[in-house]
Amino acid sequence: MFRKFQWIGSSLLAVVALITTASLGNISSIAQNRDGTKIVATILPVYMFTKGVTGETGEVEILVPAGTDPHEYQATPENARTIAEADVLVKNGLGLEEFLEKLVDATGNSQLQEIDASQNIKPIEEDKDEHHDHDHDHDHDHSHEEGNPHVWLDPVLAQQQVKNIRDGLIKANPNNATTYQTNANIYLQKLQQLDQEFQTRLAPFKGCKFIAFHDAYPYLAKRYNLQQTAVVELPQDNITPRDIQRVINATKEYQVKGLLAEIGFNDSRMQQIAKDIGLPIKKLDPIESGLLDPEHYFTAMKNNLKTLEEICQ
Repeated sequence: MFRKFQWIGSSLLAVVALITTASLGNISSIAQNRDGTKIVATILPVYMFTKGVTGETGEVEILVPAGTDPHEYQATPENARTIAEADVLVKNGLGLEEFLEKLVDATGNSQLQEIDASQNIKPIEEDKDEHHDHDHDHDHDHSHEEGNPHVWLDPVLAQQQVKNIRDGLIKANPNNATTYQTNANIYLQKLQQLDQEFQTRLAPFKGCKFIAFHDAYPYLAKRYNLQQTAVVELPQDNITPRDIQRVINATKEYQVKGLLAEIGFNDSRMQQIAKDIGLPIKKLDPIESGLLDPEHYFTAMKNNLKTLEEICQ
């Protein structure tokens, strides 16, 4: 499960007092667009989609720093100040930002308009028994009660997220409706082209099986007729012989073509696992780190497409 939200500071009251005091001074670090709407996005993919809709007219602030695991995130007093001053908060939803509700409640910002980017997206339920091989000695079970939240890795569901963000921003700031519509249309067209590229290039590999070390790719696999057959939870550090044996067992059971690790995952141990089991390990990007640029989504996803082609051929 997620690590529960923890306040940094002696108490909730201390943070609220900090917000109140800070808001009296000139501490506004939040970016504003030209008409003064203050927009905050929680995580990198949501930031990219929001920035894609606002375009150059709007600056968007990110709440969880790129490269930080949102599953493990603990809010800071600075986050509280940011939320206290925001007009619009855009979140991924589906239970990913577990820290968020308490943070928003504590700030008492009654004017805040929240946009749930995953509204009307049916989540894939997580089957913990059949497809997850957990070692309960390690605290790395990022299971999600509301279903799997990694919808942004499916270019079709990403389009729904962009539409939700567009509609939410228009409601929050009708004066900018034309700009939001125009920018969203351009971004949506690029997402449609990306989907077409995935469909075309992955068509020959229908049914290709892979094992992942983080349950981030079921939407991507389902969309393009691939199979994420198992998720083997591994610690970031100190991979043990027992961990390696669990991977070997899973590869035998599911007869997969390859293993997918995340960019930045422990490279030396991954190479050792690859050598021991005789299967390639490739890197997929869950896009939780990278450039604060809406175009970076397409760069990362095209790299992911290339990786999937390599592992499935």
